[in-house]
Amino acid sequence: MKSTSTIGLLHPGEMGAEVGAALTAIGHKVLWIPEGRSKESADRAQAAGLTAVSNLEEMADQSEVILSIVPPHGALDVANLLAGKAKVFVDCNAVSPETSIEFEKIVTAKGSRYIDGGIVGPPPYKSGTTRLYLSGTDAKLIADLFTDSRVGAVVLPGGAGAASGFKNCYAAWTKGSDALLLAILSVAKNLGIEDELRSEWAHSKPELENRLYGAGWAAGRKGWRWVREMEEIAKTFSGAGMPSGFHMAAAEVFDRAVRDPKANKDQASLDFAIDGLVKSKPWGKS
Repeated sequence: MKSTSTIGLLHPGEMGAEVGAALTAIGHKVLWIPEGRSKESADRAQAAGLTAVSNLEEMADQSEVILSIVPPHGALDVANLLAGKAKVFVDCNAVSPETSIEFEKIVTAKGSRYIDGGIVGPPPYKSGTTRLYLSGTDAKLIADLFTDSRVGAVVLPGGAGAASGFKNCYAAWTKGSDALLLAILSVAKNLGIEDELRSEWAHSKPELENRLYGAGWAAGRKGWRWVREMEEIAKTFSGAGMPSGFHMAAAEVFDRAVRDPKANKDQASLDFAIDGLVKSKPWGKS
């Protein structure tokens, strides 16, 4: 890759926009497609210094690389759209190794090159918080694009599936444990012992307080995005011969969580999340 490159980005959500901003900050040109996107996406793209193009064909023609950063339930559609159009396609989404390998087959069958990616950490507003793990034949070429950026790029051994597997092993704990904490509190509330449990945790597990507030915030703001991610983690576990039930249960917790786009990391948002879960219906029951 050249020292500065033209890179396509689908799409400038919270994570994608900041990854794009990290690239524009070191001189790369990053393209996005406004058609069909929200005003919030447009505002993020403008703040990130992204350049608008009219359609996917224009993006593919101008870009040396296209990054896919979308909710996992949309990742297959993007892979199908870009197969044969993108010169180099990087899937940065929270999918299982098996799903990533399937994407590789789809993309390379039509002549595009494929790199597996997985993002760990929050949107990269500053250096040192966020890493992009990459695997596959051309992984180092993509890592080099991020040199001196606020995204740390790490090349893993192995082909397609390695980076996705790494991401899933990481999120299995960070996001899966959020779901477990929410489920535990919901059970305690149902049994009428929530205050007593919180009191014991404050005594013996004081570090859980911030985790609880973070879990309530995540369920309200992001839970809907994490349902498919938990299902993909369950698929990862199953593929490795481990029980998948942990994260299928986590998927149900996040699916049953009530959306709260104004959620904060505080007691009110945690109470809202727990109340919603207690009142929700289990999967398979009307």
